[in-house]
Amino acid sequence: MKYSINLLYLLFFFSFLITSCGKKQTKQTIINCNSNVNIYYPSGYDKSSHTPSFAILNEPSPLEKVLDSSSLKVSFSEFSDRQIAQVSFGSNVDLYGTGEVMGDLIRNGKTVKLWNTDNYGYGKDNGQRLYQSHPWVLGVGENGKSFGVIADNTWKMEISLGERITFSSEGPAFRIIVIEKDSPQEVMKELGELTGTIELPPLWSLGFHQCRYSYYPDERVKSLADTMRLKNIPCDVIWMDIDYMQNFKIFTFDSIHFPDPKETNDYLHKNDFKSVWMIDPGIKAEKGFFVYDSGEKINAWVQTRNDSVFLGKVWPGDCVFPDFTQSKVSKWWGGLYENFMAKGVDGVWNDMNEPAVFETVDWTMPDSNKHVGDENIKNDIHLRYHNVYGMMMVESSRNGIIKSNPDKRPFVLTRSNFLGGHRYAATWTGDNNSSMKHLKQSIPMSLNLSLSGQPFNGPDIGGFAGNATPELYAHWIAVGAFYPFSRAHSTKGSINQEPWSFGEEVETVSREALQRRYRLLPYLYTLFWESANTGMPVMRPVFFNNPAEKYLRTEQENFLLGSDLLIIPKWSENGQIPAGNWRSISINGEKSQNHKYHPDVLIRPGAIVPLCNPIVSTNSFSLDTITLIVSLDSNLSAKGILYSDLGEGYGYQDGEFSLVEFYAQTQKGITTLNTKIIDGNSFPNDTKLNIKLIMDGEVRNSFGLIEESIIIND
Repeated sequence: MKYSINLLYLLFFFSFLITSCGKKQTKQTIINCNSNVNIYYPSGYDKSSHTPSFAILNEPSPLEKVLDSSSLKVSFSEFSDRQIAQVSFGSNVDLYGTGEVMGDLIRNGKTVKLWNTDNYGYGKDNGQRLYQSHPWVLGVGENGKSFGVIADNTWKMEISLGERITFSSEGPAFRIIVIEKDSPQEVMKELGELTGTIELPPLWSLGFHQCRYSYYPDERVKSLADTMRLKNIPCDVIWMDIDYMQNFKIFTFDSIHFPDPKETNDYLHKNDFKSVWMIDPGIKAEKGFFVYDSGEKINAWVQTRNDSVFLGKVWPGDCVFPDFTQSKVSKWWGGLYENFMAKGVDGVWNDMNEPAVFETVDWTMPDSNKHVGDENIKNDIHLRYHNVYGMMMVESSRNGIIKSNPDKRPFVLTRSNFLGGHRYAATWTGDNNSSMKHLKQSIPMSLNLSLSGQPFNGPDIGGFAGNATPELYAHWIAVGAFYPFSRAHSTKGSINQEPWSFGEEVETVSREALQRRYRLLPYLYTLFWESANTGMPVMRPVFFNNPAEKYLRTEQENFLLGSDLLIIPKWSENGQIPAGNWRSISINGEKSQNHKYHPDVLIRPGAIVPLCNPIVSTNSFSLDTITLIVSLDSNLSAKGILYSDLGEGYGYQDGEFSLVEFYAQTQKGITTLNTKIIDGNSFPNDTKLNIKLIMDGEVRNSFGLIEESIIIND
């Protein structure tokens, strides 16, 4: 018995050494900065091993006074071949973030691996290691007081979320950045200040996207567009997967199936569609192929540990991979888009950019590969740059697309990314399954991506791998209308998964769901404008309504769209909603409360939500008539804002936009709505307002012009 007790003591002691002290405890330097931001540096910190910071765009300004005023405690240690940073945060704290991973919204007790790889069906590591890396944790404690922690480190790493936050890296010692605020919203805004925010996307990218691996030949693409319009299903974008290429060689077009891509794009444009085409990083190693030849001239490729060009198999066979650590390579890569975009391409899809490599143990290149670098990015091994490879690629792509089309806002979608990569591309959650499990998982996945600084995200609607059933697709498209990025996608060999493929009932559900999304575009576009300005997510967890309320912290089926709309999926069971008189609304005449598939949509008391008229394409978007859904709070008042610009181009940066506030107030039994210009230009005086005052059990309608003070009820 004594032996057993001593053994247990020894096991506990060694566990304590590993988790708390490590093999060697190291000293630290603390830099206090503005806005309650502290930076912790371990002793022996080598700046050259972490510069430039890929996550931090705006380095925080140090204060003259150095004092560890943080309620969090940061310690650094070494254990075996790992550098460890631990953050102690006290009790009763709920943890979120960690980027793109499966699992519950709350991340307490989870371990996440930061090593981007292809993960078909989320089968590897139980979905705790996917296509992106976000070394970021959001903590929400008592009374809503919150903190955020960034491990400013691109090297291969793990995050363990136990009694303390532990970052364990295979690279050199790294710094920790801590944000402390009174609310999670303020933490997210500070994260946006540090990492930068998204650029305002083109309006068309907020429409519905239809994709498949693959739509070909070109006649099938045209037929798909025709059917969408014939069936009056709102849709803005049709996507082309790798089969449009000539033998899977990037920046080429199949001479038989897509002989005239410009004519295909012209046809889509004529029918009010945009097109997005895939570009992968794997370049076929073939002399005579213009992409390979031009890259070969500048020694553009990632190298092996033996200084030879790395070859890896992807779709075209043996491929080389651009080394984006070299400025000349990034510029060369961006230049490849000029002729490509001239074919009428509207957006670009950078896929397989972890980078994915077939016939290897982990489906990626060896971490001993070499990157040459230059004066901007230091030469080093792939272990350092693997997690930012996709981020460097989409930055290069975005820059090239902007140069090719300087008067248009770019749209890039990426599979792989890193904290801060939202600056360059939207994202989706990769190759999910057509299953109810993955539909339900899509909500906490998208929420945690949103809480990790990536507001423009969503999953494959209907599920990528496998075959959706009519019931599953109906549930998914009904909820998918409210994702920030709304795209249906399915794999090769699966059944057809267009809205009409599952019969008349599902087709009707799809049409109604997307009509809801399109009528909400003024509200949705305003949310993206807010995100571009403040870093606030578009899709938000319910606890954002009142972070101090503990009962809201675990809710991961219901979610907020902005601050004013609460989405309750039909499969939500006993979901929590914030306190107050949240009222059910009909966006386009649907009766969701009694519907089999449509989520209930509730409006926050005190909110005003703007809608546009029904449309099937953003090309028809107009604010000549604005419908305002008004829900008064307990003080019998309500407010809402509307941001508007041309939806394309950069005129908004020169003042070509409108930002107005609508406010309603009840006095002596009379409710009046007024409009105030906050910034930019006025709406035309003849802009019509259609007001729907949502009361308990009834809707009161009023009409008027935007310049008028409108009485809603007498």
